[in-house]
Amino acid sequence: MNTKTLIKLALKEDKAQHDITTLVFVPRSRRISGDFIAKESGIVCGLDIAAEAFKALDKKITFKKFVKDGIQIKKFQKLASISGNARAILSGERTALNILQRMSGIATLTHKYVVAACGKTRIYDTRKTTPLLREFEKYAVRCGGGFNHRFDLAEMAIVKDNHLAAVEAWGSAVKQLRVKYPRRHLEIEAQSLKQVSEIVKLKPDIIMLDNMNLADMKKAITYIRKNSVCEIEISGGMNIDSVKKYATLRPDRISVGKITHSAPSIDISLEFR
Repeated sequence: MNTKTLIKLALKEDKAQHDITTLVFVPRSRRISGDFIAKESGIVCGLDIAAEAFKALDKKITFKKFVKDGIQIKKFQKLASISGNARAILSGERTALNILQRMSGIATLTHKYVVAACGKTRIYDTRKTTPLLREFEKYAVRCGGGFNHRFDLAEMAIVKDNHLAAVEAWGSAVKQLRVKYPRRHLEIEAQSLKQVSEIVKLKPDIIMLDNMNLADMKKAITYIRKNSVCEIEISGGMNIDSVKKYATLRPDRISVGKITHSAPSIDISLEFR
């Protein structure tokens, strides 16, 4: 789903074209100007998308950015300015700010995890995103310095514990998957050292070490490095402190669901002149 379609759906949800307060209080020809001001520091993201929300209501609106997405911003910094038809700006304000604040929050939290990793590994997102907003939220992860895991279920195969529990001969199921989808990357989850040794034999592209303690993670990574060329991913309830700890093992990647499902929005306001 492209950006314009998502914006139209968001505006429709808010009934932006039926803003009864603005339609009564604001004359059709009235023009206003305002500035987007950061009320806290962070990483900005989503300015172009916010602009699209206003332009979907009135193409003549002027939106000028003073910073680029992915840039560190300071409290009280002016991020952008807007001018044009007052009705369109007032009716699109909440939708635009919701998107801008949400995306900036994700970018900011992602950046904190990237810093915590100290360059020893890459921080990846997951599919734990807001329904229909995955494209926006994964873009925000990239703006924060993180990397995107698969976008959807068709992009690559990830065999997790629930899949393994559903079949007895999961080794043969993996081989069938390779035959049926030879061009798709394959990742298999391991939750024990025993599983790691079994999974290595199947030659996946990535092995995910999930919810294992530090000592077992270290043993698993040593074993995989000696017996496979696959990438190693660490996952399972990651927070800032655990990322700092597990990054010292130098896996290829650490996936963090929290950067999308629990990121607090950054406080940004639209102040009219």
